[in-house]
Amino acid sequence: MKPEANGLVANDGPDFLDIGERAGTVGKVYLVGAGPGDPGLLTLRGVECLRRADVVLYDYLANPALVRHAPEHAKLLRLGHHSVGRNLTPDQITDLMVRAALAGQTVVRLKGGDPSIFARGADEAGALRQAGIPFEIVPGITSGLAVAALAEIPLTHHEDASAVALVTGRERACKEETHLDYAALAAFPGTLVFYMGVQSARRWSRALMEHGRRPDTPVAIVRWCGRSGQQTVRCTLETVADVAASLRPPSIFVVGDVVARTPCLSWFESRPLFGTTVLVSGSARTAERLRQRLSELGAEVIVQPVIRIVDPPDWSAVDATLRQLDRYDWLVFSSPNAVEHLMRRLLEHGQDTRSLGGVRLAALGAGTAERLAHYHLKADAVPQAYHPALVAQALVGGQPHPRFLLVRAHGDRPSLAGALEAAGARVEQVEAYATEEVDAPDPDVARALEEGEVQWVAVTSAATARALMRLHGPNLDTARIAAISPLTSAALRDLGREPDAEAMPATVDGLVQAIADAVVQEGTDPAVSAVAAQADAATAVAGTVTLTSRGSP
Repeated sequence: MKPEANGLVANDGPDFLDIGERAGTVGKVYLVGAGPGDPGLLTLRGVECLRRADVVLYDYLANPALVRHAPEHAKLLRLGHHSVGRNLTPDQITDLMVRAALAGQTVVRLKGGDPSIFARGADEAGALRQAGIPFEIVPGITSGLAVAALAEIPLTHHEDASAVALVTGRERACKEETHLDYAALAAFPGTLVFYMGVQSARRWSRALMEHGRRPDTPVAIVRWCGRSGQQTVRCTLETVADVAASLRPPSIFVVGDVVARTPCLSWFESRPLFGTTVLVSGSARTAERLRQRLSELGAEVIVQPVIRIVDPPDWSAVDATLRQLDRYDWLVFSSPNAVEHLMRRLLEHGQDTRSLGGVRLAALGAGTAERLAHYHLKADAVPQAYHPALVAQALVGGQPHPRFLLVRAHGDRPSLAGALEAAGARVEQVEAYATEEVDAPDPDVARALEEGEVQWVAVTSAATARALMRLHGPNLDTARIAAISPLTSAALRDLGREPDAEAMPATVDGLVQAIADAVVQEGTDPAVSAVAAQADAATAVAGTVTLTSRGSP
Protein backbone atom coordinates (compact mmCIF):
# COMPACT_ATOMS: atom_id res chain seq x y z
CA MET A 1 0.00 0.00 0.00
CA LYS A 2 1.04 3.61 -0.43
CA PRO A 3 0.12 5.51 2.78
CA GLU A 4 2.08 8.58 1.72
CA ALA A 5 0.12 8.86 -1.54
CA ASN A 6 -3.34 7.60 -0.73
CA GLY A 7 -4.95 10.98 -0.13
CA LEU A 8 -6.75 10.01 3.06
CA VAL A 9 -7.31 12.33 6.00
CA ALA A 10 -8.68 11.60 9.42
CA ASN A 11 -12.09 13.29 9.19
CA ASP A 12 -15.30 11.30 9.45
CA GLY A 13 -18.16 11.29 6.96
CA PRO A 14 -18.15 11.26 3.17
CA ASP A 15 -15.79 14.22 2.75
CA PHE A 16 -12.65 12.69 4.22
CA LEU A 17 -11.34 11.62 0.77
CA ASP A 18 -9.47 14.51 -0.85
CA ILE A 19 -10.58 13.88 -4.42
CA GLY A 20 -9.00 16.73 -6.33
CA GLU A 21 -10.46 18.00 -9.60
CA ARG A 22 -9.76 18.07 -13.31
CA ALA A 23 -11.57 21.04 -14.74
CA GLY A 24 -13.93 20.47 -17.63
CA THR A 25 -13.78 16.69 -17.64
CA VAL A 26 -15.92 13.86 -16.37
CA GLY A 27 -14.19 10.71 -15.27
CA LYS A 28 -15.26 7.10 -15.56
CA VAL A 29 -16.16 4.48 -12.95
CA TYR A 30 -15.26 0.81 -13.15
CA LEU A 31 -17.30 -1.55 -10.98
CA VAL A 32 -14.75 -4.37 -10.71
CA GLY A 33 -15.28 -7.81 -9.25
CA ALA A 34 -12.30 -8.62 -7.01
CA GLY A 35 -12.97 -12.35 -7.00
CA PRO A 36 -13.20 -14.65 -3.98
CA GLY A 37 -10.04 -13.57 -2.16
CA ASP A 38 -7.03 -15.11 -3.88
CA PRO A 39 -5.30 -12.12 -5.56
CA GLY A 40 -4.37 -14.35 -8.49
CA LEU A 41 -8.05 -14.77 -9.39
CA LEU A 42 -8.62 -11.14 -10.35
CA THR A 43 -9.40 -10.88 -14.07
CA LEU A 44 -6.96 -9.31 -16.51
CA ARG A 45 -9.54 -6.62 -17.24
CA GLY A 46 -9.70 -5.86 -13.53
CA VAL A 47 -5.94 -5.36 -13.46
CA GLU A 48 -6.15 -3.03 -16.48
CA CYS A 49 -8.77 -0.91 -14.72
CA LEU A 50 -6.76 -0.67 -11.51
CA ARG A 51 -3.67 0.43 -13.43
CA ARG A 52 -5.48 3.52 -14.71
CA ALA A 53 -7.23 4.42 -11.44
CA ASP A 54 -7.02 7.78 -9.69
CA VAL A 55 -9.27 6.61 -6.84
CA VAL A 56 -9.79 3.04 -5.59
CA LEU A 57 -12.66 2.26 -3.22
CA TYR A 58 -12.26 -1.35 -2.14
CA ASP A 59 -14.33 -3.62 0.09
CA TYR A 60 -12.90 -5.34 3.14
CA LEU A 61 -13.72 -8.62 1.35
CA ALA A 62 -11.36 -7.67 -1.49
CA ASN A 63 -7.81 -8.81 -0.81
CA PRO A 64 -5.72 -5.68 0.00
CA ALA A 65 -2.92 -7.13 -2.14
CA LEU A 66 -4.97 -6.21 -5.22
CA VAL A 67 -4.38 -2.47 -4.82
CA ARG A 68 -0.71 -3.01 -5.71
CA HIS A 69 -1.90 -2.79 -9.32
CA ALA A 70 -2.95 0.84 -8.79
CA PRO A 71 -0.50 3.60 -9.77
CA GLU A 72 1.52 5.46 -7.14
CA HIS A 73 -0.68 8.56 -7.30
CA ALA A 74 -3.93 6.67 -6.70
CA LYS A 75 -5.95 7.50 -3.61
CA LEU A 76 -6.88 4.30 -1.77
CA LEU A 77 -9.80 3.84 0.58
CA ARG A 78 -10.66 0.56 2.27
CA LEU A 79 -14.37 0.31 3.01
CA GLY A 80 -15.03 -1.51 6.23
CA HIS A 81 -17.36 -4.07 7.69
CA HIS A 82 -17.08 -6.45 10.64
CA SER A 83 -14.71 -4.01 12.42
CA VAL A 84 -12.29 -3.78 9.48
CA GLY A 85 -11.67 -0.54 7.60
CA ARG A 86 -13.84 2.59 7.44
CA ASN A 87 -17.59 2.01 7.69
CA LEU A 88 -19.64 4.02 5.21
CA THR A 89 -23.26 3.69 4.24
CA PRO A 90 -24.08 2.57 0.68
CA ASP A 91 -25.30 6.08 -0.09
CA GLN A 92 -22.01 7.59 1.12
CA ILE A 93 -20.02 5.20 -1.05
CA THR A 94 -22.13 6.05 -4.09
CA ASP A 95 -21.73 9.76 -3.33
CA LEU A 96 -17.95 9.35 -3.24
CA MET A 97 -17.94 7.62 -6.63
CA VAL A 98 -20.14 10.26 -8.21
CA ARG A 99 -18.18 13.21 -6.79
CA ALA A 100 -14.83 11.72 -7.81
CA ALA A 101 -16.02 11.00 -11.36
CA LEU A 102 -17.57 14.45 -11.74
CA ALA A 103 -14.21 15.88 -10.66
CA GLY A 104 -12.61 14.12 -13.63
CA GLN A 105 -11.15 11.17 -11.72
CA THR A 106 -11.00 7.56 -12.91
CA VAL A 107 -12.60 5.52 -10.14
CA VAL A 108 -12.36 1.79 -9.47
CA ARG A 109 -14.99 0.40 -7.14
CA LEU A 110 -13.38 -2.91 -6.20
CA LYS A 111 -16.03 -5.27 -4.88
CA GLY A 112 -15.55 -8.70 -3.35
CA GLY A 113 -16.70 -11.51 -5.65
CA ASP A 114 -18.84 -10.28 -8.54
CA PRO A 115 -20.44 -6.80 -8.59
CA SER A 116 -23.79 -8.20 -9.72
CA ILE A 117 -24.13 -11.08 -7.24
CA PHE A 118 -25.53 -9.78 -3.92
CA ALA A 119 -23.22 -6.76 -4.12
CA ARG A 120 -25.49 -3.80 -4.99
CA GLY A 121 -23.82 -3.42 -8.36
CA ALA A 122 -27.13 -2.62 -10.07
CA ASP A 123 -27.89 0.15 -7.54
CA GLU A 124 -24.49 1.76 -8.04
CA ALA A 125 -24.72 1.48 -11.82
CA GLY A 126 -28.15 3.11 -11.69
CA ALA A 127 -26.85 6.04 -9.65
CA LEU A 128 -23.96 6.53 -12.07
CA ARG A 129 -26.27 6.41 -15.08
CA GLN A 130 -28.58 8.95 -13.45
CA ALA A 131 -25.62 11.28 -12.84
CA GLY A 132 -24.51 10.98 -16.46
CA ILE A 133 -21.24 9.27 -15.56
CA PRO A 134 -19.84 6.62 -17.93
CA PHE A 135 -19.15 3.29 -16.28
CA GLU A 136 -18.17 -0.30 -16.96
CA ILE A 137 -19.02 -3.44 -15.01
CA VAL A 138 -16.17 -5.94 -14.85
CA PRO A 139 -17.33 -9.38 -13.66
CA GLY A 140 -15.48 -11.34 -11.01
CA ILE A 141 -15.56 -14.87 -9.63
CA THR A 142 -18.25 -15.00 -6.99
CA SER A 143 -17.50 -16.94 -3.80
CA GLY A 144 -20.58 -19.13 -4.22
CA LEU A 145 -19.01 -20.64 -7.33
CA ALA A 146 -15.39 -20.44 -6.21
CA VAL A 147 -16.07 -23.00 -3.46
CA ALA A 148 -16.35 -25.62 -6.21
CA ALA A 149 -12.66 -25.23 -7.01
CA LEU A 150 -11.10 -23.99 -3.78
CA ALA A 151 -12.95 -26.25 -1.34
CA GLU A 152 -13.52 -28.97 -3.96
CA ILE A 153 -17.28 -29.06 -3.43
CA PRO A 154 -18.75 -30.22 -6.77
CA LEU A 155 -21.74 -27.88 -6.99
CA THR A 156 -23.09 -30.00 -9.82
CA HIS A 157 -22.73 -33.74 -10.22
CA HIS A 158 -24.29 -36.19 -12.65
CA GLU A 159 -25.69 -38.27 -9.78
CA ASP A 160 -26.55 -35.66 -7.16
CA ALA A 161 -27.25 -32.24 -8.68
CA SER A 162 -28.10 -30.91 -12.12
CA ALA A 163 -28.72 -27.33 -11.02
CA VAL A 164 -27.38 -24.67 -8.65
CA ALA A 165 -29.28 -21.85 -6.94
CA LEU A 166 -27.57 -18.82 -5.39
CA VAL A 167 -29.64 -17.59 -2.44
CA THR A 168 -29.29 -14.63 -0.11
CA GLY A 169 -29.45 -15.38 3.58
CA ARG A 170 -30.12 -11.74 4.37
CA GLU A 171 -32.76 -9.61 2.71
CA ARG A 172 -33.17 -5.89 3.25
CA ALA A 173 -34.98 -4.95 6.44
CA CYS A 174 -37.25 -2.57 4.52
CA LYS A 175 -38.98 -5.44 2.70
CA GLU A 176 -42.49 -6.08 3.98
CA GLU A 177 -42.27 -9.75 3.05
CA THR A 178 -39.60 -12.17 1.87
CA HIS A 179 -39.05 -12.77 -1.84
CA LEU A 180 -37.78 -16.26 -1.12
CA ASP A 181 -40.06 -19.21 -1.83
CA TYR A 182 -38.82 -21.76 0.67
CA ALA A 183 -41.20 -24.42 -0.62
CA ALA A 184 -39.59 -24.13 -4.06
CA LEU A 185 -36.09 -24.01 -2.57
CA ALA A 186 -36.76 -27.12 -0.45
CA ALA A 187 -37.90 -28.98 -3.57
CA PHE A 188 -35.09 -27.59 -5.75
CA PRO A 189 -33.43 -30.55 -7.59
CA GLY A 190 -29.86 -29.47 -6.97
CA THR A 191 -27.47 -27.52 -4.77
CA LEU A 192 -28.36 -24.44 -2.74
CA VAL A 193 -25.65 -21.87 -2.00
CA PHE A 194 -26.49 -19.31 0.69
CA TYR A 195 -24.65 -16.01 0.95
CA MET A 196 -24.60 -13.84 4.10
CA GLY A 197 -26.33 -16.63 6.00
CA VAL A 198 -24.48 -16.76 9.34
CA GLN A 199 -26.88 -14.69 11.42
CA SER A 200 -29.98 -16.04 9.68
CA ALA A 201 -28.94 -19.71 9.57
CA ARG A 202 -31.58 -20.82 12.06
CA ARG A 203 -34.34 -19.14 10.08
CA TRP A 204 -33.48 -20.42 6.61
CA SER A 205 -32.50 -23.94 7.72
CA ARG A 206 -35.73 -24.32 9.70
CA ALA A 207 -37.77 -23.01 6.76
CA LEU A 208 -36.18 -25.55 4.40
CA MET A 209 -36.89 -28.43 6.79
CA GLU A 210 -40.47 -27.27 7.40
CA HIS A 211 -41.03 -27.44 3.65
CA GLY A 212 -39.67 -30.96 3.31
CA ARG A 213 -35.87 -30.77 2.99
CA ARG A 214 -34.26 -33.69 4.86
CA PRO A 215 -32.71 -32.75 8.23
CA ASP A 216 -29.67 -34.90 7.41
CA THR A 217 -28.98 -33.03 4.16
CA PRO A 218 -25.21 -32.41 4.08
CA VAL A 219 -24.08 -28.79 4.55
CA ALA A 220 -20.61 -27.25 4.13
CA ILE A 221 -19.72 -23.87 5.59
CA VAL A 222 -16.75 -22.27 3.86
CA ARG A 223 -15.36 -19.22 5.61
CA TRP A 224 -13.01 -16.75 3.90
CA CYS A 225 -13.16 -18.66 0.65
CA GLY A 226 -10.06 -18.03 -1.43
CA ARG A 227 -7.90 -16.68 1.39
CA SER A 228 -5.13 -18.44 3.26
CA GLY A 229 -7.46 -18.51 6.26
CA GLN A 230 -10.07 -20.50 4.34
CA GLN A 231 -11.91 -22.84 6.68
CA THR A 232 -14.39 -25.57 5.74
CA VAL A 233 -16.76 -27.09 8.29
CA ARG A 234 -19.20 -29.87 7.36
CA CYS A 235 -22.43 -30.50 9.22
CA THR A 236 -26.11 -31.10 8.36
CA LEU A 237 -29.16 -28.96 7.77
CA GLU A 238 -30.38 -29.90 11.24
CA THR A 239 -27.17 -28.77 12.99
CA VAL A 240 -26.07 -25.88 10.78
CA ALA A 241 -27.64 -23.15 12.93
CA ASP A 242 -25.73 -24.22 16.03
CA VAL A 243 -22.50 -24.58 14.07
CA ALA A 244 -22.93 -21.15 12.46
CA ALA A 245 -23.38 -19.58 15.90
CA SER A 246 -19.70 -20.29 16.62
CA LEU A 247 -18.47 -18.78 13.33
CA ARG A 248 -18.10 -15.25 12.05
CA PRO A 249 -18.74 -13.88 8.57
CA PRO A 250 -17.83 -13.97 5.77
CA SER A 251 -19.10 -17.49 5.11
CA ILE A 252 -20.75 -19.38 2.26
CA PHE A 253 -23.18 -22.23 2.96
CA VAL A 254 -23.46 -25.11 0.47
CA VAL A 255 -26.55 -27.26 0.99
CA GLY A 256 -26.98 -30.55 -0.87
CA ASP A 257 -25.83 -34.12 -1.33
CA VAL A 258 -22.78 -32.94 -3.32
CA VAL A 259 -21.20 -31.90 -0.01
CA ALA A 260 -20.65 -35.58 0.82
CA ARG A 261 -18.23 -35.74 -2.12
CA THR A 262 -15.96 -33.10 -0.62
CA PRO A 263 -12.44 -34.37 0.24
CA CYS A 264 -11.15 -34.03 3.79
CA LEU A 265 -8.61 -31.47 2.60
CA SER A 266 -8.82 -29.68 -0.74
CA TRP A 267 -5.82 -29.00 -2.95
CA PHE A 268 -6.08 -25.33 -1.98
CA GLU A 269 -5.90 -26.14 1.72
CA SER A 270 -3.12 -28.75 1.29
CA ARG A 271 -0.40 -26.36 0.17
CA PRO A 272 2.62 -26.23 2.51
CA LEU A 273 2.19 -22.61 3.66
CA PHE A 274 -1.62 -22.62 3.81
CA GLY A 275 -2.73 -20.86 6.99
CA THR A 276 0.56 -18.95 7.34
CA THR A 277 0.62 -15.17 7.06
CA VAL A 278 3.89 -13.64 5.88
CA LEU A 279 4.78 -9.96 5.99
CA VAL A 280 6.91 -9.02 3.00
CA SER A 281 8.92 -5.83 2.93
CA GLY A 282 11.58 -4.16 0.83
CA SER A 283 11.49 -2.58 -2.60
CA ALA A 284 8.48 -3.00 -4.86
CA ARG A 285 10.32 -5.36 -7.25
CA THR A 286 11.55 -7.72 -4.54
CA ALA A 287 8.28 -7.62 -2.61
CA GLU A 288 6.28 -8.59 -5.69
CA ARG A 289 8.54 -11.55 -6.50
CA LEU A 290 8.29 -12.75 -2.91
CA ARG A 291 4.52 -12.31 -2.86
CA GLN A 292 4.09 -14.42 -5.97
CA ARG A 293 6.23 -17.30 -4.73
CA LEU A 294 4.80 -17.35 -1.22
CA SER A 295 1.23 -17.16 -2.51
CA GLU A 296 1.80 -20.15 -4.77
CA LEU A 297 2.68 -22.16 -1.66
CA GLY A 298 -0.53 -21.08 0.05
CA ALA A 299 0.63 -18.22 2.27
CA GLU A 300 -1.43 -15.13 2.94
CA VAL A 301 0.96 -12.31 2.03
CA ILE A 302 0.72 -8.76 3.28
CA VAL A 303 3.13 -6.13 2.04
CA GLN A 304 4.73 -3.29 3.95
CA PRO A 305 6.75 -1.10 1.60
CA VAL A 306 9.64 0.25 3.65
CA ILE A 307 12.03 1.57 1.03
CA ARG A 308 11.88 2.93 -2.48
CA ILE A 309 14.80 2.37 -4.84
CA VAL A 310 15.64 5.61 -6.66
CA ASP A 311 18.44 7.02 -8.78
CA PRO A 312 21.48 8.43 -6.99
CA PRO A 313 21.50 12.16 -6.23
CA ASP A 314 24.18 12.66 -8.86
CA TRP A 315 25.09 10.44 -11.82
CA SER A 316 28.42 12.16 -12.57
CA ALA A 317 30.59 9.69 -10.63
CA VAL A 318 28.87 6.72 -12.26
CA ASP A 319 29.20 8.24 -15.72
CA ALA A 320 32.90 8.92 -15.19
CA THR A 321 33.40 5.33 -14.03
CA LEU A 322 31.64 3.89 -17.07
CA ARG A 323 34.07 5.71 -19.35
CA GLN A 324 37.09 4.03 -17.75
CA LEU A 325 36.06 0.53 -16.75
CA ASP A 326 39.32 -0.83 -18.15
CA ARG A 327 41.14 0.71 -15.15
CA TYR A 328 39.74 -1.96 -12.82
CA ASP A 329 40.57 -5.61 -12.23
CA TRP A 330 37.36 -6.35 -10.32
CA LEU A 331 33.86 -4.92 -10.38
CA VAL A 332 32.01 -5.86 -7.17
CA PHE A 333 28.21 -5.53 -7.04
CA SER A 334 26.74 -5.26 -3.55
CA SER A 335 23.13 -6.11 -4.48
CA PRO A 336 20.74 -6.83 -7.36
CA ASN A 337 19.77 -3.13 -7.33
CA ALA A 338 23.43 -2.20 -7.85
CA VAL A 339 23.47 -4.41 -10.95
CA GLU A 340 20.18 -3.03 -12.24
CA HIS A 341 21.08 0.63 -11.94
CA LEU A 342 24.65 0.39 -13.24
CA MET A 343 23.63 -1.70 -16.23
CA ARG A 344 20.70 0.55 -17.05
CA ARG A 345 22.98 3.58 -17.00
CA LEU A 346 25.53 1.73 -19.16
CA LEU A 347 22.91 0.97 -21.80
CA GLU A 348 21.49 4.50 -21.70
CA HIS A 349 24.95 5.78 -22.65
CA GLY A 350 25.01 3.64 -25.77
CA GLN A 351 27.39 1.06 -24.33
CA ASP A 352 26.76 -2.64 -23.89
CA THR A 353 28.15 -5.63 -22.03
CA ARG A 354 31.32 -5.59 -24.16
CA SER A 355 32.42 -2.67 -21.96
CA LEU A 356 32.83 -5.18 -19.12
CA GLY A 357 34.97 -7.57 -21.16
CA GLY A 358 38.24 -6.69 -19.44
CA VAL A 359 37.07 -6.72 -15.83
CA ARG A 360 36.19 -9.61 -13.53
CA LEU A 361 32.79 -9.56 -11.83
CA ALA A 362 32.01 -10.38 -8.21
CA ALA A 363 28.42 -10.66 -6.91
CA LEU A 364 27.74 -10.45 -3.18
CA GLY A 365 25.04 -13.07 -2.93
CA ALA A 366 23.34 -15.47 -5.31
CA GLY A 367 20.52 -12.98 -5.90
CA THR A 368 23.04 -10.46 -7.20
CA ALA A 369 24.55 -13.10 -9.48
CA GLU A 370 21.05 -13.94 -10.69
CA ARG A 371 20.48 -10.31 -11.66
CA LEU A 372 23.78 -10.27 -13.58
CA ALA A 373 22.60 -13.34 -15.47
CA HIS A 374 19.62 -11.31 -16.75
CA TYR A 375 22.20 -9.30 -18.70
CA HIS A 376 23.94 -12.51 -19.88
CA LEU A 377 26.84 -11.85 -17.53
CA LYS A 378 28.35 -14.62 -15.42
CA ALA A 379 29.88 -13.65 -12.09
CA ASP A 380 33.49 -14.77 -11.61
CA ALA A 381 33.04 -14.91 -7.84
CA VAL A 382 29.90 -15.37 -5.73
CA PRO A 383 30.68 -15.61 -1.99
CA GLN A 384 28.07 -17.85 -0.36
CA ALA A 385 28.87 -16.64 3.15
CA TYR A 386 29.73 -13.07 3.96
CA HIS A 387 32.86 -12.66 6.09
CA PRO A 388 34.58 -9.49 4.78
CA ALA A 389 38.14 -10.57 5.59
CA LEU A 390 37.75 -14.03 4.04
CA VAL A 391 35.97 -12.64 0.96
CA ALA A 392 38.67 -10.01 0.51
CA GLN A 393 41.46 -12.58 0.75
CA ALA A 394 39.74 -14.83 -1.79
CA LEU A 395 39.20 -11.98 -4.27
CA VAL A 396 42.68 -10.49 -3.94
CA GLY A 397 44.25 -13.93 -4.16
CA GLY A 398 47.86 -12.75 -3.83
CA GLN A 399 47.62 -10.29 -6.75
CA PRO A 400 49.87 -7.24 -6.35
CA HIS A 401 47.58 -4.30 -5.55
CA PRO A 402 44.58 -5.13 -7.75
CA ARG A 403 42.09 -2.34 -8.40
CA PHE A 404 38.51 -2.88 -7.19
CA LEU A 405 35.39 -0.88 -7.91
CA LEU A 406 32.54 -1.43 -5.42
CA VAL A 407 29.08 -0.59 -6.80
CA ARG A 408 26.76 0.19 -3.91
CA ALA A 409 23.89 2.31 -2.63
CA HIS A 410 24.16 5.96 -1.68
CA GLY A 411 25.02 6.23 2.01
CA ASP A 412 26.23 2.64 2.41
CA ARG A 413 29.60 2.05 4.07
CA PRO A 414 30.37 -1.58 3.26
CA SER A 415 32.92 -3.24 5.53
CA LEU A 416 34.28 -5.11 2.50
CA ALA A 417 36.06 -1.96 1.31
CA GLY A 418 38.24 -1.84 4.41
CA ALA A 419 38.88 -5.58 4.27
CA LEU A 420 40.02 -5.33 0.63
CA GLU A 421 42.39 -2.47 1.44
CA ALA A 422 43.78 -4.45 4.37
CA ALA A 423 44.43 -7.33 1.94
CA GLY A 424 46.46 -5.02 -0.32
CA ALA A 425 43.85 -3.92 -2.87
CA ARG A 426 43.22 -0.42 -4.15
CA VAL A 427 39.51 0.31 -3.74
CA GLU A 428 37.14 2.86 -5.24
CA GLN A 429 33.42 3.06 -4.60
CA VAL A 430 30.57 4.39 -6.69
CA GLU A 431 26.97 5.03 -5.69
CA ALA A 432 24.68 3.60 -8.38
CA TYR A 433 21.37 4.01 -6.54
CA ALA A 434 19.79 5.36 -3.39
CA THR A 435 17.05 4.27 -1.02
CA GLU A 436 14.25 6.36 0.42
CA GLU A 437 12.45 5.20 3.51
CA VAL A 438 8.66 5.14 3.81
CA ASP A 439 7.55 7.69 6.37
CA ALA A 440 4.71 5.86 8.12
CA PRO A 441 3.64 2.25 8.68
CA ASP A 442 0.69 0.81 6.82
CA PRO A 443 -2.13 0.82 9.42
CA ASP A 444 -3.45 -2.59 8.32
CA VAL A 445 0.02 -4.11 8.70
CA ALA A 446 0.48 -2.49 12.12
CA ARG A 447 -2.87 -3.90 13.28
CA ALA A 448 -2.02 -7.39 12.00
CA LEU A 449 1.30 -7.37 13.87
CA GLU A 450 -0.25 -6.03 17.05
CA GLU A 451 -2.93 -8.72 17.02
CA GLY A 452 -0.46 -11.53 16.32
CA GLU A 453 -1.88 -12.37 12.90
CA VAL A 454 1.55 -12.45 11.21
CA GLN A 455 3.62 -15.61 11.65
CA TRP A 456 6.67 -14.70 9.54
CA VAL A 457 8.41 -11.53 8.37
CA ALA A 458 10.61 -11.78 5.26
CA VAL A 459 13.50 -9.29 5.43
CA THR A 460 15.27 -8.67 2.14
CA SER A 461 18.14 -6.32 2.98
CA ALA A 462 19.96 -4.54 5.78
CA ALA A 463 18.17 -1.30 4.85
CA THR A 464 14.85 -3.12 5.03
CA ALA A 465 15.70 -4.49 8.48
CA ARG A 466 16.43 -1.01 9.80
CA ALA A 467 13.30 0.46 8.26
CA LEU A 468 11.08 -2.32 9.63
CA MET A 469 12.40 -1.78 13.13
CA ARG A 470 11.82 1.96 12.78
CA LEU A 471 8.26 1.51 11.54
CA HIS A 472 7.07 -1.39 13.71
CA GLY A 473 9.61 -1.83 16.51
CA PRO A 474 8.48 -4.19 19.32
CA ASN A 475 5.47 -5.36 17.30
CA LEU A 476 7.89 -7.46 15.25
CA ASP A 477 8.43 -9.61 18.34
CA THR A 478 5.07 -11.27 17.66
CA ALA A 479 6.42 -12.91 14.50
CA ARG A 480 9.41 -14.97 13.39
CA ILE A 481 11.92 -13.37 11.04
CA ALA A 482 13.61 -14.80 7.95
CA ALA A 483 16.64 -13.01 6.46
CA ILE A 484 17.64 -13.20 2.82
CA SER A 485 21.42 -13.17 3.41
CA PRO A 486 24.19 -13.16 6.02
CA LEU A 487 24.47 -9.38 5.58
CA THR A 488 20.80 -8.99 6.42
CA SER A 489 21.16 -11.34 9.39
CA ALA A 490 24.07 -9.27 10.68
CA ALA A 491 21.98 -6.10 10.42
CA LEU A 492 19.16 -7.76 12.37
CA ARG A 493 21.57 -8.82 15.10
CA ASP A 494 22.89 -5.25 15.32
CA LEU A 495 19.27 -4.21 15.89
CA GLY A 496 18.93 -6.74 18.69
CA ARG A 497 16.95 -9.37 16.81
CA GLU A 498 18.29 -12.83 16.00
CA PRO A 499 16.80 -14.12 12.72
CA ASP A 500 14.84 -17.38 12.97
CA ALA A 501 15.81 -18.50 9.47
CA GLU A 502 18.29 -17.49 6.77
CA ALA A 503 18.07 -18.09 3.03
CA MET A 504 20.57 -20.42 1.41
CA PRO A 505 21.29 -19.44 -1.30
CA ALA A 506 20.69 -15.73 -0.74
CA THR A 507 17.92 -15.35 -3.31
CA VAL A 508 14.18 -14.76 -3.27
CA ASP A 509 13.64 -18.47 -3.91
CA GLY A 510 16.07 -19.30 -1.12
CA LEU A 511 14.16 -17.04 1.28
CA VAL A 512 10.84 -18.65 0.39
CA GLN A 513 12.35 -22.11 0.85
CA ALA A 514 13.79 -21.14 4.25
CA ILE A 515 10.34 -20.10 5.48
CA ALA A 516 8.69 -23.21 4.03
CA ASP A 517 11.30 -25.50 5.60
CA ALA A 518 10.87 -23.85 8.98
CA VAL A 519 7.08 -24.20 8.86
CA VAL A 520 7.36 -27.88 7.91
CA GLN A 521 9.93 -28.53 10.64
CA GLU A 522 7.64 -26.98 13.23
CA GLY A 523 5.23 -29.78 12.39
CA THR A 524 2.14 -27.68 13.01
CA ASP A 525 0.40 -24.99 11.09
CA PRO A 526 0.38 -21.69 13.05
CA ALA A 527 -3.42 -21.53 12.81
CA VAL A 528 -4.31 -25.12 13.69
CA SER A 529 -4.91 -24.56 17.39
CA ALA A 530 -7.28 -21.65 16.84
CA VAL A 531 -9.29 -23.48 14.21
CA ALA A 532 -9.39 -26.69 16.20
CA ALA A 533 -10.67 -24.87 19.24
CA GLN A 534 -13.43 -23.28 17.21
CA ALA A 535 -14.35 -26.60 15.62
CA ASP A 536 -14.46 -28.28 19.04
CA ALA A 537 -16.84 -25.62 20.28
CA ALA A 538 -19.06 -26.15 17.25
CA THR A 539 -18.98 -29.90 17.75
CA ALA A 540 -20.05 -29.53 21.35
CA VAL A 541 -23.21 -27.66 20.40
CA ALA A 542 -23.97 -29.29 17.07
CA GLY A 543 -23.24 -32.94 17.61
CA THR A 544 -21.57 -33.82 14.30
CA VAL A 545 -19.14 -31.43 12.68
CA THR A 546 -16.20 -32.26 10.44
CA LEU A 547 -13.40 -29.73 10.12
CA THR A 548 -11.79 -29.99 6.69
CA SER A 549 -9.20 -27.24 6.61
CA ARG A 550 -6.12 -25.94 8.36
CA GLY A 551 -6.76 -22.24 7.81
CA SER A 552 -7.11 -19.58 10.47
CA PRO A 553 -10.62 -18.44 11.53
